[in-house]
Amino acid sequence: MKKVAILIYGALAYVIFLIAFLYAIGFVGNIIVPKSIDSGTETTLLSSIFVNVILLSVFALQHSIMARPKFKEWFNSIFSQAMERSTYILLSSLALILIYWQWQPITTIVWEAENTILSSIITGIFFLGWLIVLLSTFMINHFELFGLAQIFDNLKNKQTANPKFQTNYLYKIVRHPIMLGFIITFWATPTMTVGHLLFALVTTIYIFIAVKYLEEKDLRKFIGEKYETYQKEVPMIIPFTKIK
Repeated sequence: MKKVAILIYGALAYVIFLIAFLYAIGFVGNIIVPKSIDSGTETTLLSSIFVNVILLSVFALQHSIMARPKFKEWFNSIFSQAMERSTYILLSSLALILIYWQWQPITTIVWEAENTILSSIITGIFFLGWLIVLLSTFMINHFELFGLAQIFDNLKNKQTANPKFQTNYLYKIVRHPIMLGFIITFWATPTMTVGHLLFALVTTIYIFIAVKYLEEKDLRKFIGEKYETYQKEVPMIIPFTKIK
């Protein structure tokens, strides 16, 4: 019964992630969804900036703390190891939903593409970014990344093997194509408002800091010399640059 409960828990976490992921496209792109990055009642500028930075900080802290090896060790000492990744995905998704719900719009326009063709090109780049994010998860192991492999292995009394170091496809161009995809989607907008700019700026800064000083440190420790060589040969996030 415990293994079935973990399976249901992990599957539910994945469904919530899918909802949060799909909503993110509409939220950032101001498409279809009832509450987007530029919709809702505006309040004062300082109040909106304060609330939005707090919301993004909640996501950043959850994302960074729960991804660290020491937190994983602590979690696994109390709960089933099969639940660890699903719990991370679930709480990340809930943090995103909190952002969607409480985000304070600041609709002053910073720039706007008035040309229809240019606007369409930028929108196409926006969707390309999301496609890069999605495809990049399958270029490593989508089902392991989102906890599904762990809960199914647990159901079959198997221990999920440690993730293999892979440099497939986009991972030969940049070490973190998922992050590249997110940065593209956050900045590729025909109409950039102050609120959207705040979102893009804070998330981009967080991505570079978290990847360079937290995730890469863990990867070097876990993988070793092979990853250090990879760092020297492939840019971190921006393709065809010397930013290692």
